[in-house]
Amino acid sequence: MDQRQFTKVLRQNMTEAEQLLWRHLRAHRTCDQKFRRQQPIGPYIVDFVHFGARLVIEADGGQHNGSADDAVRDAWLKSQGFTVLRFWNNDILQNIEAVLEAILIELAKSIPSPPTPLPQGERGDGKFVSTRDSHEP
Repeated sequence: MDQRQFTKVLRQNMTEAEQLLWRHLRAHRTCDQKFRRQQPIGPYIVDFVHFGARLVIEADGGQHNGSADDAVRDAWLKSQGFTVLRFWNNDILQNIEAVLEAILIELAKSIPSPPTPLPQGERGDGKFVSTRDSHEP
């Protein structure tokens, strides 16, 4: 099965914890931020990703406890500029608010806030003023 087909299978067979977390992350529901689920990145398929913030979120079951494969995967993702957050499935299911708060804290670190507008008197009149010398081409 190629990566694209496998991604589709993963989307159709999400765990209960992944489904719960996706309900909160999908459709810009978390601070109007865009997440994708079961997304290929290089040789891996991550559970959730926010490309603008370079944030990967993994929902892990017991099979991931101390996994050497996960350490290699996380190191590769970090080398590509991603931050990886891992949550145990039972934490997602039993304390979704804390999980979402941790995600929001990480998003706040990664996404620049919009610029604050200049005070009324410092905005100018909106006309374009050239600083070029009129003799330059």
